[in-house]
Amino acid sequence: MTTEATLPSTSASPTARQVWTRARGVVLALVILLAGAVAIAAIRSDARHGSLDPRSPDPYGSRAVAELLADRGVTTRVVTTLAGARAAAGPDTTLLVAAPDLLTESQQEELHSATNGSGGRTVLVAAGGWSVERLAPGIVADPATSLDSTLSPACALPAARRAGRADTGGIRYTVTRPGADECYPSGRLATLVRLPAPSGNGDTVALGAPDILHNDTLDEQGNASLALQLLGSRPHLVWYLPSLSDPAATDPDDEKGFFDLLPSGWLWGTLQLFIAAALAALWRARRLGPLVPERLPVAIRASETVEGRARLYRKANARDRAATALRSTTRTRLAPLVGIPASQAHAPEALLPALSAHLHSPGDGQAMHSLLFGPPPNDDAALISLADQLDALEREVRRP
Repeated sequence: MTTEATLPSTSASPTARQVWTRARGVVLALVILLAGAVAIAAIRSDARHGSLDPRSPDPYGSRAVAELLADRGVTTRVVTTLAGARAAAGPDTTLLVAAPDLLTESQQEELHSATNGSGGRTVLVAAGGWSVERLAPGIVADPATSLDSTLSPACALPAARRAGRADTGGIRYTVTRPGADECYPSGRLATLVRLPAPSGNGDTVALGAPDILHNDTLDEQGNASLALQLLGSRPHLVWYLPSLSDPAATDPDDEKGFFDLLPSGWLWGTLQLFIAAALAALWRARRLGPLVPERLPVAIRASETVEGRARLYRKANARDRAATALRSTTRTRLAPLVGIPASQAHAPEALLPALSAHLHSPGDGQAMHSLLFGPPPNDDAALISLADQLDALEREVRRP
């Protein structure tokens, strides 16, 4: 009957409980972050489903506006491509662009060339600085948005005066071309601008916020009246919902890198995480200072220390370091035994003559030098042999 020998566990081997104690904080933080990300994604995906879609009954949809317009004889048609929007431009059509900022630069230029001088009306919903200057030259978007959502008309535009107060607060506009109607000012900048076409037929309306078109806010203030007057001035309404699947959205001359495709929120979030990680590293970093003696809470046996260091040397295959430690310790112990100071224990010209004189035999000086100051061993067997020879030499020196 044979038994297999197992290596005893050492104090350097962490237990499962110790590993869990060290890692539970990180695991808990990751779980909280994951749960928060899932919750935010679920809330955002549910709240903005069908935004500004005239077929959607969701709170942020616009089905109510489309049905009210249908009762007044205005037909509503949804298009998702630039080709469809350009083909629909005409004197008897109102073209509503739901998300102008999603259009590429080439799409904006093509859309403007199709609507300019068509005699119809173009309504730009929440057009920012990226799109309004191309789709409506003469209107510039201000970087700061309105602080108030409900504003008064304060203009001579009949549709605005009949509607009264409305939820137009959002992007503010500055007009650089004369003849425009600037309505619903916030901080002396308009949030609704009607810009007549240069030819005198048709116009372009820049609406700073989409609130008057949403199902859940259509019945508030004068939102319904303003929406019906802006969109019902012509018998046909074409509702343009820009789509990333539109072939015109791919511009071969507009090559963007990886970071250009990331939303700005992700970049800011990554920067915040980097700052948080740097602060955590500074908080948990080792602070070096003067050495302070401290009593160990428990007594550690010398054999455990030797065993632990030996295992580290063996794991790293560091026979050279192990041999250097053995020779240095032996020389340090032999120096006072042969009558030389400890400061000269590692000098061959001082230690070797004194050692030969103490042993009363010249011996082989080259062998003595190789034993105490030689090269590192080539394998484990040579390292063990070196340790045995050093022990034998120390015992002989200590012999009376």
